[in-house]
Amino acid sequence: MSPHAPATMHAPQNTAQLRELLSNDNKVKVAVDGVLRGKFMSKEKFLSAASSDGFGFCSVIFGWDMHDTVYSRELLISNRANGYRDLLASIDLSTYRRIPWEHNVPFFLVSFLDPDTKEPICADPRGVLRKVVERADEKGWQCFAGCEYEYFQFKETPHSLAEKNYMNLQPLTPGMHGYSLLRTQINNEYFNDLFDEALKFQVPLEGHHTETGPGVYETALTYTNALRMADNAILFKFLAKSIGMKRGVVPSFMAKPWGNLPGCSGHIHVSLRDKDGKSLFAVSEAELENGGREGAAYDDTRYLSQEGEWFLAGILDGLSDVMPMLVPTINGYKRLVGGEAFWAPNAVTYGYDSRAASVRIISPPSVPPAATRLEVRVPGADMNPYFAMSAIFALGIRGVEKKLELPGPPVGQLTAEDKRNGKVQMLPQTLESATKRMMRPESVARAEIVFGHDFVEHFGGTREHEVKLWNEAVTNWEVERYLELA
Repeated sequence: MSPHAPATMHAPQNTAQLRELLSNDNKVKVAVDGVLRGKFMSKEKFLSAASSDGFGFCSVIFGWDMHDTVYSRELLISNRANGYRDLLASIDLSTYRRIPWEHNVPFFLVSFLDPDTKEPICADPRGVLRKVVERADEKGWQCFAGCEYEYFQFKETPHSLAEKNYMNLQPLTPGMHGYSLLRTQINNEYFNDLFDEALKFQVPLEGHHTETGPGVYETALTYTNALRMADNAILFKFLAKSIGMKRGVVPSFMAKPWGNLPGCSGHIHVSLRDKDGKSLFAVSEAELENGGREGAAYDDTRYLSQEGEWFLAGILDGLSDVMPMLVPTINGYKRLVGGEAFWAPNAVTYGYDSRAASVRIISPPSVPPAATRLEVRVPGADMNPYFAMSAIFALGIRGVEKKLELPGPPVGQLTAEDKRNGKVQMLPQTLESATKRMMRPESVARAEIVFGHDFVEHFGGTREHEVKLWNEAVTNWEVERYLELA
């Protein structure tokens, strides 16, 4: 059993196989980071890097935001003091693919190492998840996950977005048409390209359909090993945006592009399996036949194993302390505020098959025991899948290790008044409050068995930067509300 992602089809196992694989190519594309930055490399340069520890890559990608603005305060990894030095980009041969819409150019993902110690960089997205998965592997467990994206489509181009100042954008299709067979006939080639090109790109999909909202799609990625799932999730965004450009469509994974419409979720399904592939969350056959597990805290968890209940309790115990890893943007919290109207969770809640809860238990009798899992419904489509999955599994594993108890009854036994009187813990409602909570000295995120101080200081610093930019901005809403009448 390996803590690394299962290799893609035809992935080379050594440099000899790699040379053979690239025998008819002259360049290779590599990609890094949660935004998926990257570049072309000559075949000769790539082969040289693949046969050593890696190649130098400017550390500034850990020192600036998604718009290439240097962070407001100096952070540990990349700063003026170290001259924005190079990091070591280590090529992961197991991630080999070819990009079908780019003349089948070879493609690989990389992870970052410290050039001096050769140790993983504390904030490298793939490295963070790998560290969590390795902790599970030490206990004989395998982390499995699935991801679902909801995303708006606009009949625009990057140029038209800028020309319109990102206002009065044209949705790909009008109206609210969830699960529509008619709306998929409009822009049919684009709709089918997303599914078909994903398969060629080795990012297999389980489901693909229209969702409620003008021009909204929902796509569910095939359940697999968590590291592979995170790779597939970040690559699906790249694929959708690339295919969209070719078709005159801009897909948006922004969590809440419209104030009066549902937001875009990035729901994550998780489970643990033993070395034989059996779900650790499943009850035994005897328990299944006898109406569930004796000793379950509540009826909602009676078809969830004791390990599954502890894992669930671990998520709930630390959920508020890792919110920036699940909801990393200013806009993402707009999806959660008043979320009940659109099934977006805003409190530390759970429940059997409940789409009103932050964590939905999926277990018998609605599914076979082998399909028992938890769906974490807090993340929006704008989440970084590596960080979001790292947070979920790190908290869950901690819950099993500490044998944590559930914080209270399931959501079905709660009332709206329970939220108002403090019986139910509310999730942070802004990125600013979420970041402050994550960075507290006593934050669960700071525990070494979760993420440790170095990661929290770096990632928290990036979120403080995002908050600073937001607090300095003057929005259209403010101008329209105050300019004349204030």
